[in-house]
Amino acid sequence: MAEPISSGARVAASAPASDRLDGVSAPARALTQRAMQALQQRDGAGAERALRGALSAHADHPELLRLLAVALRLQEKNADALAALEAAARRRPQDALIQNGLGTALEALGRRDDAIAAFRRACELAPNAGELWANLGKSLSDHGDFDAALPVLERALGLIDHRTSRLRLAYALRVLGRTDEAAARYRDMVARDPTDGAAWLGLASLKTRPFASADVDAMRAALARNVNVDDRISLGFALAKAEEDRGDYAQAFAALETANALTRRMRPWDRVQFSAHVDAVLAAFAQPLDGAPNGQGDEVVFMVSMPRAGSSLTEQILASHPQIEGAGELDDLTAVILAESARREQVFPAWVGAATSADWLRLGQEYLARTARWRRLGMRFTDKLPGNWLRLGAAFAMLPGARAIDCRRDPLESCLSCFRQLFIEGAQAFSYDLADIAAYWRDYDRSMAHWQRLFPARLRVQHYEDLQREPEAQVRELLAFCDLPFDAACLDYTATARSVRTASASQVREPLMRDTARAHKFGALLDGLRADLGLAPFRA
Repeated sequence: MAEPISSGARVAASAPASDRLDGVSAPARALTQRAMQALQQRDGAGAERALRGALSAHADHPELLRLLAVALRLQEKNADALAALEAAARRRPQDALIQNGLGTALEALGRRDDAIAAFRRACELAPNAGELWANLGKSLSDHGDFDAALPVLERALGLIDHRTSRLRLAYALRVLGRTDEAAARYRDMVARDPTDGAAWLGLASLKTRPFASADVDAMRAALARNVNVDDRISLGFALAKAEEDRGDYAQAFAALETANALTRRMRPWDRVQFSAHVDAVLAAFAQPLDGAPNGQGDEVVFMVSMPRAGSSLTEQILASHPQIEGAGELDDLTAVILAESARREQVFPAWVGAATSADWLRLGQEYLARTARWRRLGMRFTDKLPGNWLRLGAAFAMLPGARAIDCRRDPLESCLSCFRQLFIEGAQAFSYDLADIAAYWRDYDRSMAHWQRLFPARLRVQHYEDLQREPEAQVRELLAFCDLPFDAACLDYTATARSVRTASASQVREPLMRDTARAHKFGALLDGLRADLGLAPFRA
């Protein structure tokens, strides 16, 4: 991820660093120096103490206030940090670093549009500061505006040599379907550093572009060197893809086992605890609740699934319809539930039994306010966060008019695909051990059976294999479920221009393949997973 500008970073602003403390007395400068050392060590509390000492003599000095905001941000005191920065900006409105700090604080508080405006203002004030352009590019990318992010990231890279921005630019190209350009960017990074695991993994993520034997040799040589654990994990997943490309499934599985084991040690998963949580959710929603009374949410189509089960393809098909916006993986439902849990000081689902119809109405309105950018008059929009399967009871109580699609794939293929994927920033912590994946699938499967019993008219099961076998018939049924007329554009979904921010970004640009099964190629190596899923052993 791109690094925000901080007091310890190389200063790139319109005024020299020495001028930023003009008017500060020698004792206060000494305290400020102590604070900056604490910030370099990420000691926010220590830096705050020193800066408040300096501010006792210079209460409204803009640079001291900016540094105080950095210290407060380190302690997650985001509202206080924003107040300090706003005071600094009133004193020094043309200061690029203060504007950059405002962007960081606003983003932490969820004020996306205000944050981007502040980052843009910082770039206007210091147009040759590559770090500031990198921050703006990061913010635009993080919020899915990849069309706007591309020229910003290119501008940053024209000013500074910044590896994270190079990765972010390649990812943006991939998301936008510019696969050849993305591949060229990743290849350039590999040429710069053959041990760059993230770049190799980026190439592997372009699933429609096979690796060559020379790539396998290069990755094995990189792994033989003393690379850090993150690069080792990324290289391992990329190597597995490369071994599959040349048909050596035993070597691919060995690479996957090693890379997944390393990842799981860093990100442990408690399957027993998770299953207990699932039990609690299903008990809390044993029967349909008296939800919001006004039928709100008719425009919302939730899409839930196991990861890597075809939900991106299904969303791409739906988003090709002129009356559907494909919003992708939104975290808004999770955010609304977490905020209510914080308000009640009870974890979800402990408070569900006490929630009234008015509460569900309010929560649904909060969700609709958060997703306003995706809502258009007369339009539907898709919310495709896979893990929302566990929150469907709450979603339907908040939004009685909403629908949900359960995107299903053959369980063995779905679980294997999870094991083959290194998810961004360690998401899907269950996916790095085959027994954990099988346990997660069982919890998902029983939960979806429960929701299907409670809400048969509001929940459609969409099998990936059915889409492969009879695409037009399935598309017609999908659209009818969404109460929309058939549109032939949904059959030509590869022509739909939109960003896809999932592991399937490259695949949804390709025509639908009739046979994507690969579990049989791994043969008996997957018999443990087959047993955990209640399936028969492999037969050649």
